[in-house]
Amino acid sequence: MDIIVTIQHPGHVHFFRNAIAELDSGGHDVHVFARESGVAVALLEAYGIEYELLATDSDSMLSLATVQATYEARLLCRAQRIQPDVITAIGGVAAAHIGTILRSKSIVFYDTEHAALIQKLGYPFADVICTPACYDGEIGPKQVTYPGYHELAYLHPNRFDPDPTVLETVGVDRDDTFAVVRLSSWEASHDVGQGGFDDPHEVVDRLEEAGAKVLLTAEGDPPADLKSYEFTAAPERMHDLLAFADVVVGEGATTAAEAAVLGTPSVYVNSQPLGYTTELEEEYELLFGFNDADRHAKSLEKAVSIVESADDDVETWERRRERLLGERIDVTELIVDIIETKAGAVDPDRSALATNPS
Repeated sequence: MDIIVTIQHPGHVHFFRNAIAELDSGGHDVHVFARESGVAVALLEAYGIEYELLATDSDSMLSLATVQATYEARLLCRAQRIQPDVITAIGGVAAAHIGTILRSKSIVFYDTEHAALIQKLGYPFADVICTPACYDGEIGPKQVTYPGYHELAYLHPNRFDPDPTVLETVGVDRDDTFAVVRLSSWEASHDVGQGGFDDPHEVVDRLEEAGAKVLLTAEGDPPADLKSYEFTAAPERMHDLLAFADVVVGEGATTAAEAAVLGTPSVYVNSQPLGYTTELEEEYELLFGFNDADRHAKSLEKAVSIVESADDDVETWERRRERLLGERIDVTELIVDIIETKAGAVDPDRSALATNPS
């Protein structure tokens, strides 16, 4: 088959990179097209994925509309030449539109219930919409659910083995207690009107007072007087760092879930809970979400308590992660299975993963 994969965010690279390799090794022609966003292009190059860049990054909601229109128009031109059997994406507005125009099978993966604009623009045109089983909402007959999370496409132990040499890169010793703090930019369309920490300075101060070394990472620029806490490491090494941290405290759902599936306790501070953050908290107790008006104070209490008991609770986090991995799938297998089955490349009766529409 000819398969188009569209990349519009760094997380999309992680999600699809193993599936791209498997589809390619299976004899399919995989064409990757990207829009610059954060470190997306840097990740594509780090993983050796061939791609064509169709549009630059945006710096505002207004420019995002222009950039998105440019990206979609250029993608349509490339797709008309390729005539793909399948076009796939996360969110998938452009993929769904172009699939409809070209009568190619469009397969969209998504896990963000409150992204109403993306759903309104993309879902009606998509052929298949794949969501985690914990997704809070019924989409209809197009929906296929699965027992997993996006993060298990690249952080399942079948796909990822953390490398401790990252610690030397960021100046941390193996015996150090350290926390990764993640600040969001709040520039995404679904983040408008939402919030996380009241004061990131207090987050850093409280964690240091509890005995943790703080490593800061931010979308965009952090407060100027916190820049000394930023660490320098290649973007593809971020997951190595999360795996060895004693706690991850942040405003972004993806980073929070990444830490959780790696067995690192995760404190998620955001006014918007999601189906998967809720399940990681209620079912596996690897993520602790704070979404109400008092989220700042309550989250710091939890983060400090995790730091203070870090040496005593290692086996607890490992045990909870093992239970999660026993009940959730390697999502890369699901991606490949869905693409091949829904496009007719394999007999649907052979598929154990892609036959569970809600």
